[in-house]
Amino acid sequence: MRPLDGIVVVSLEHAIAAPFCTRQLADLGARVIKIERPGVGDFARAYDERVRGMSSHFVWVNRSKQSLTLDLKQERARDVLSKLIARADVLVQNLAPGAADRLGLSAATLRPRQPRLIVCDISGYGADGPYRDKKAYDLLIQSEAGFLSVTGTPEDPAKAGCSIADIAAGMYAYTGILAALLQRQRTGEGSRIDVSMLEALTEWMSYPLYYAFEGASAPERSGAAHATIYPYGPFEAGDGKTVMLGLQNEREWAAFCADVLRQPALATDPRFAANARRHANRVALRALILDAFRTLTAAEVVARLDGAQIANARVNTMDDVWVHPQLEARKRWTAVATPVGEVPALQPPGTSDAYEYRMDAVPALGEHTEAILRELGYAEGDIAALRRERAV
Repeated sequence: MRPLDGIVVVSLEHAIAAPFCTRQLADLGARVIKIERPGVGDFARAYDERVRGMSSHFVWVNRSKQSLTLDLKQERARDVLSKLIARADVLVQNLAPGAADRLGLSAATLRPRQPRLIVCDISGYGADGPYRDKKAYDLLIQSEAGFLSVTGTPEDPAKAGCSIADIAAGMYAYTGILAALLQRQRTGEGSRIDVSMLEALTEWMSYPLYYAFEGASAPERSGAAHATIYPYGPFEAGDGKTVMLGLQNEREWAAFCADVLRQPALATDPRFAANARRHANRVALRALILDAFRTLTAAEVVARLDGAQIANARVNTMDDVWVHPQLEARKRWTAVATPVGEVPALQPPGTSDAYEYRMDAVPALGEHTEAILRELGYAEGDIAALRRERAV
């Protein structure tokens, strides 16, 4: 038995934030019914064709779901949705600002007649405030939350390589729903959750925010190196390969000088005798480190770092991650079905000895429409009529 077996989630979702939230609920056993537009579906289905013709984004966040197509501009389709929500425990939506309210899907409308329902609204900026009606995409929120101001090189800001604002919002929606389900067990009452992408990513920005507290200078953009701790970042070895390393304290600094650089006197050099000084003199220190590494291969640098118990890592490509020995050793890869055949899938982080995660198929557009309609009591003639009217 999984923790959310028996929980029914209806989701009017697209892109990443809401689908990532609901996929994680499905991982724990929830039945997730994904509402999609007939003929088109979640627009993330068309982001790319990298997974044997399917979108990489869509395959990632939509396994273990059922796809029901409804044209919510039509009254009969809205009737289907109403019947479905009446059986649901959770409603999730990340439609355009105001769209859920116009469809009668606000918590204020639904919960008086369905008090146990949990409604989770995910938006760019939240349900009120001057930015309420602004459209929001991941990169725009990275900009608004200050992420771009501290990420990149001194010359150019850089976005995150993944949809970090969407992921942050999806995680807070997921944990908020889990908390609401626990609360409902105690009180018998559902609740409404309002998750803002801006607020989610701003929470993740709290370290640079506090670093710049009361007008202090913000962390500078420093590429792949840490902005305020040094040495902490990428360094090239003599064979042209890059090693990532990180020092956290003065004990490690002394060991790094003695056992890695083989220059123990550097540990007490006044320019480098504390992190603040190393940070201030990072250009000079970087030159010394690169000079020491120039005669070593990356493997030799790693061997010295490991011997000194200095944290380090390879700078992996996507190909490297697919065959990462640690993920392989821990059996973190499995396979899930898709409309184009099985594809590998990473099991959710965090293993449990009480249950196994659900890892079911990625649905084709509208794959479960007729089965769900029959479950709701629609006869074959009614389903055929809905098809003719293109309501489903």
